Parts: sequence; structure tokens; C-alpha cells
Amino acid sequence: MTTIKLFGAVSLAVLLGVAGAAAQQVSVKDPGVRGSTVGGADPTPLPGLSPSELSMFKAGLDDFREVETVGDGLGPRFNLDSCAGCHNQPATGGSSPGANPQADMVNQYNKLPSFITPDGPVREVRFKRNPDGTPDGGVHALFVVSGRPDADDNCTIKQPNFERQYANGNVSFRIPTPLFGAGLIEAIPDATILANRGANASAKTALGIGGRPNRFRLSGEPNNNPNDGTIARFGWKAQNKSLLLFSGEAYNVEMGITNELFPTERDETPGCQYAYVPNDTTNTDPALGATMSGVERFAFFMRLLAPPQPSTITPGGADSIDAGRKVFGTIGCALCHTPRLETGSSSVAALRNQPVFLYSDLMVHNMGPGLADDISQGAAGGDEFRTAPLWGLGQRIFLLHDGRTTDLVAAIRAHKSAGNGQYRGSEANQVIDRFNGLSDGAKRDLLNFLRSL
Repeated sequence: MTTIKLFGAVSLAVLLGVAGAAAQQVSVKDPGVRGSTVGGADPTPLPGLSPSELSMFKAGLDDFREVETVGDGLGPRFNLDSCAGCHNQPATGGSSPGANPQADMVNQYNKLPSFITPDGPVREVRFKRNPDGTPDGGVHALFVVSGRPDADDNCTIKQPNFERQYANGNVSFRIPTPLFGAGLIEAIPDATILANRGANASAKTALGIGGRPNRFRLSGEPNNNPNDGTIARFGWKAQNKSLLLFSGEAYNVEMGITNELFPTERDETPGCQYAYVPNDTTNTDPALGATMSGVERFAFFMRLLAPPQPSTITPGGADSIDAGRKVFGTIGCALCHTPRLETGSSSVAALRNQPVFLYSDLMVHNMGPGLADDISQGAAGGDEFRTAPLWGLGQRIFLLHDGRTTDLVAAIRAHKSAGNGQYRGSEANQVIDRFNGLSDGAKRDLLNFLRSL
């Protein structure tokens, strides 16, 4: 594990003193997405894979890009018909593309809600509350298979009334998380994550920064997965423990395709079932060439994806990027967005004892009412989110968990919000105050550094 060196009060005073209170009005701009915004390029596998591992990576990539049909088990309710459609910027496995493929799902049964636009982010919708006011938090899929040419007239289920729920403030959005380097994140030992939580303890305390791992509670209660108590780390709230679990959930929740991890249809309307359940399973017939299930191939693809490669000169030049890296540490961003952790002993040699430049502590933190989505997952509450890994940030179009902005400055400032009667203030408040107090030059360097990642 490597922790970043924090700069002293003199250095911070120099950074803040040039602009003083006048710096509250940000005059510098986000340098924007680095490189192409078209997306869909071939992703890069981890270096050092064996021939068999590389073959598994390619097989997983093919499955990840496959467009599913109702014959494959798509639906009855779904958000999109392909994994790569959601994870496609700047390459397959990335984040939401600039051209939203959900806009192509329209037919007589499927209308685009106002919050889904052709040039907006791919979005998943969760409802905060049930009609009786009790917590909901579940995904409500945008589209139905009714009216599709690969379905038939027996299925006539309809979309939920999203506009009514949206008008009532009952929806929460999520956009796709980028998957590059996911295998490295999976291979970080719990002990490393916990040791990093204790690093720079006095600096964190002074800024009001806490954070904790999202562990599943071993309660044995209904609807509560009694997992093993180890640290979960994938998803916006670190709600999933492993890439296999992440794959199985996404296949079922996002595309409606049941599998060996999630074998039950979320909508069991009889006239809308077009494939045996589970829809996706391991083929055990050697005469047909026994093959592993789709969710296992997805997991291998994600596990063997190389991490994003930062730029050393774009944007702003090497000197500005290096200066921005120092500002990142000075004002306290690195206290949560830990620049580097390390993997442990892995059965995959390419993942074994490797540095992971993810810029995250993998903890969940209180982010205040401004970012709160009122959704609880595992032990993470309605205002808690995993520290989003920043590697690859330079090539992401849509920012924050709900894709509310494409502007990096706006995303940074959204980390600050005062407490209210429901949620306490964001743990990032003092750090954002420091950002607001930076000179324009220091802000520009910081933005250049972040977009270089």
C-alpha cells in the first residue's frame, strides 16, 4: 500500500492566499473529455495473460458485446439488450457513451421517459418509496418486450408510469460504472483496504472524513443476503462483493436474463416468457461442446481488463499535470481518493502483487443531502456512496452516480452540501472549501491532472 504525502500548512496557504475569497467564483473551465467520445473501441487485456486467459478474455468480450433477444431470455422488463451498449466509453467495458442506445428501444409499448434522451447518459431507475411510503430502492426497468418483433401478441405488459414517479420526486438514477481494471480491484485484500482507512488518521479527523467498508450484515433476516462479512467493493454503493456477483445481477436486473446466480424471473407474467428458466446456464452436454455460462464469461472479461492508462502531457502539459497532482494531495482529495493500493496473492499471475492506481479507498462515505439518493444497499445508507475510482476520469463524459453533469467543476462542487434534518453534511465539505479557495492557476492544474487520469 502506498499513501500520498500530504503537504503542510505553508504550502496550502500559498495555494489559497493568491485568490482568497474571490476564488469562490470559479473562472476556470473543465478541459473536457480527453480523446474520442465515440466509444466502442476494442478494450485492452491485462499485460502478462497466459494464452488460455487471453482466449477467455476474448470469449467474454464477444459475449459482452452480444445483442440479446427474447429467445435468449431478454425481459420481460429490461434497461438495454447488450452489456456493451451501456459500458462503451471510450471502449467496450467503459462508462456511458455519448449517444444513448436506450433511445432505440421505442415502440408502441415503450415510450422514452423525459429523463432519457438520445444525447444523455444511459440510466437505470430506482424508486425511493413504495406506494405505501415504505422504502423501495429496487430497479424499475425502463422497457418491456411487448411490441418487439421477436416477441408475440401474448405479451402486453406496460411500462411503469415513470413521469408520475419523476414528478413526485420518487426516482433515483444510476449510470454505468466503468469496468477497466476491475480484476485488480477485486484482488485487493481486505486487510489492505482496512489499513488504508487508518492511514493519515489525524488529517482525516481534522477534515471530518470518516468512511467505512460496506460489509453485508450477517443477520439472516429475509431479503438480506447472509454473505461472509467480507468487504464488498463494486457498484456505486460497493454493494457487490465479486465480479461474478456483479455479472449475475446485471444480467438479471438490466436485461432480465435469469442465470445460475439469479434464477428467478423478476416479472413472471406467463405470456411474456420465451425461454427456459434460468435463461443462461452452463452447458453440461459434452456432445455440444460443454461451455461455461454467460455470467462467468462476463466476469472473466471484466477480471482480465487492463486498467485505464493516464496521460502524462494532456491536457495542459506535464508541468501542469504534475502541479495538479500535488494540489490533489494538498487540499485533501487523496484522503478518500487514495492514489494507490496493491493486490495480494492471486491465482491469476497478471493480478498478483500489482500496484492499483485506482484513486479510491473503496470505502463508503456520507456525501450529504446534495448527493443523497435515499437508496440503501447492503450496509450503505441513502447518503452513502463508495469513493468512485478516478482512474479513467479523463475519458468519461457523464459524471457522478446519476450522470447529472458533464462538467468536472460542477461535479467537484456537488460534493459539498450542508446537513439537514435527514442527513448530516458531506464529509467532503472542508475539502471543497479548500478547492473553492484555490487560485485560478491551482484550480486549472488540478482539473488538468484529473482529466489526465
